Amino acid sequence: MKNGLVTIEVLQQLKEIAGEEFVFADEENLRHYGHDETEHLLYLPEVVVKPRTAAEISAIMMLCNQLLIPVTPRGAGTGLSGGAIPQLGGVLVSTERLNSIIAIDERNLQVTTEPGVITEVLQNEVKAKGLFYPPDPSSRGSCFIGGNIAENSGGPKAVKYGVVRDYVLNLELVLPSGEVIWTGANVLKNSTGYSLTHLVVGSEGTLGIVTKIVLKLIPLPAYDLLMLAPFRSLEKAGEAVSAIFRAGFTPSAMELVEIDALKITSAMVDSHVVPITDDIEAHLIIEVDGNNMDVLLSEMEAIAELLQHYEAGDVLFADDAQQKTELWKIRRRVAEAVKMDGYTIEEDTVVPRAELPKLIRGVKKLGIEYDFHAVCYGHAGDGNLHIRIKKEGIPNSFGNETMKEILRSLFELVKQLGGTISGEHGVGLIQKDFMDIVFADANLRLMRQIKKAFDPNNILNAGKIFD
Repeated sequence: MKNGLVTIEVLQQLKEIAGEEFVFADEENLRHYGHDETEHLLYLPEVVVKPRTAAEISAIMMLCNQLLIPVTPRGAGTGLSGGAIPQLGGVLVSTERLNSIIAIDERNLQVTTEPGVITEVLQNEVKAKGLFYPPDPSSRGSCFIGGNIAENSGGPKAVKYGVVRDYVLNLELVLPSGEVIWTGANVLKNSTGYSLTHLVVGSEGTLGIVTKIVLKLIPLPAYDLLMLAPFRSLEKAGEAVSAIFRAGFTPSAMELVEIDALKITSAMVDSHVVPITDDIEAHLIIEVDGNNMDVLLSEMEAIAELLQHYEAGDVLFADDAQQKTELWKIRRRVAEAVKMDGYTIEEDTVVPRAELPKLIRGVKKLGIEYDFHAVCYGHAGDGNLHIRIKKEGIPNSFGNETMKEILRSLFELVKQLGGTISGEHGVGLIQKDFMDIVFADANLRLMRQIKKAFDPNNILNAGKIFD
């Protein structure tokens, strides 16, 4: 496929489908929708369309499928793997106008929503009714539920509550042909045929465009407690993570931030809530939640005592909601802060949590070998380590042979440790060259056959995950 397929006639047909005021071909809009948060990449679509209904998306897909025009679906554009980048030009379909929470079913603990709803908005709406939707990526204040579905997002609370896939019951899906289907049923158990729902979650917009989502909810925990534990050794912090679980505790969140990332972020947000001293290499943010405050206090005391066996410094217990908010603000702004500081290449590795110290040690060794700086942070409780890389003169990994060599070495290390190359950001555009490290030819052949079954003309988010 090639650029230049959106003719004046096609443009007119798109305007008739979505309304003239929701079709854009001006330079400003094309540039805005030509990138997400992945590195410094920019690929312009030929036209941006903002439909309001599944029927409009269906008509767009029918038109593009007939004319073999590439289509890139896009949510909020907060992705970090290039999944929403229209590198083939064509039509970009934004779901931002599909932004209604359709119904909150308190009797059955479910919510039905459109994909363009901001994750935190949905969480706050169900919270007001005493309900809880746990997946909470760092960009929850701006990312869309639909994008979370596409990437199978996780976030800090995944360690206790699981990822997006664990909460999706049913999806309304527009296929590349324009056909509209529901992938499952609004029930908690379903052994009726293949699970198309779970297949679509995490498929990165390559199999269809989600237009309605039915999510499972749970009761909102009454209390949560938060502590900050400093460590003199980054490796000891990693060892402590596994020890906490072996001791029988399951925190609702366990985040690791190494000192370089913390210094950068604290300066950006002008926060002094975390004491920074030269003898500390990393911090763990540990949260527990539940409905019995006495039990939670006992757990926190026991965890704090356990940490002393791993050379932890003085543990800080968040005294009030403001201090908790301040600590979480620092953690959630890390990616933004270090990117602004030049750490533009982010990897999303995941290993069994007991292997975190080996991974951290290996990253630092690779940094010396290949002459790059790296900061590590992320969801230590489930082994999901975000690695931000800064190498002089190389802002992007995509298309750069030097970085490709470095990342191949990194991902081979991850594979040796029993892990894989992405925990929650997806493969998208920038990781697809490394799929052979973690998958056999048979795996990749099956994936390509699935893609072909859904999208025989290869028009929907083509070139993502694999070519």
